[in-house]
Amino acid sequence: MYPELLKTIELLKNQEIGKDRKATLAPLVDFVQKRLEEQKEITINFICTHNSRRSHLSQVWAQVASVYHDVPNVTCYSGGTEETAMFPKIAETLKEQGLLIMKISDTENPVYAIKFDEDRHPVIGFSKRYDSPFNPAYGFAAIMTCSQADGGCPFIAGAEKRIPITFDDPKISDDTPEQAEVYSKRSLQIAAEMFYVFSQIKK
Repeated sequence: MYPELLKTIELLKNQEIGKDRKATLAPLVDFVQKRLEEQKEITINFICTHNSRRSHLSQVWAQVASVYHDVPNVTCYSGGTEETAMFPKIAETLKEQGLLIMKISDTENPVYAIKFDEDRHPVIGFSKRYDSPFNPAYGFAAIMTCSQADGGCPFIAGAEKRIPITFDDPKISDDTPEQAEVYSKRSLQIAAEMFYVFSQIKK
């Protein structure tokens, strides 16, 4: 992994995860453990309303955490209840935290290649509906990262398991002097929780 990214991963050790959050994360730990023991692909789709902020952070950090903790056959996706665009501050935040960000199409809904290691496939980041053909059709865990998507999507076709793991929206800081700090903190929180999940897996 890139040296600057490894520095960020070191910072995650200072992120405390409370008992309540560990209980919230436990069903995802169970899903990953079960799929691993069954020698099946571990497919996770992080779902939010606009697929613009929290779902992308979750997708990227879960993929990084799975590789860091050497959990095999993990592929992470993200989607929304509607398609918009990945918010530019997400790309900026991930770049500042040590990932390599390449914009590979410059449209209203740009596509990013997000690399965390020279020898690994990048995470492909762009906004799409959760049921886009780009995303898995069955056998996945649907992780609801915002309460609006959790309430608005009572049924996710093809999901083996549906798990609410909601995060506060960093959007509340947009157009304020605190924006960079809020996005950085939210990214580190999500990273710490995804690293916790994959650190619990027994191989």
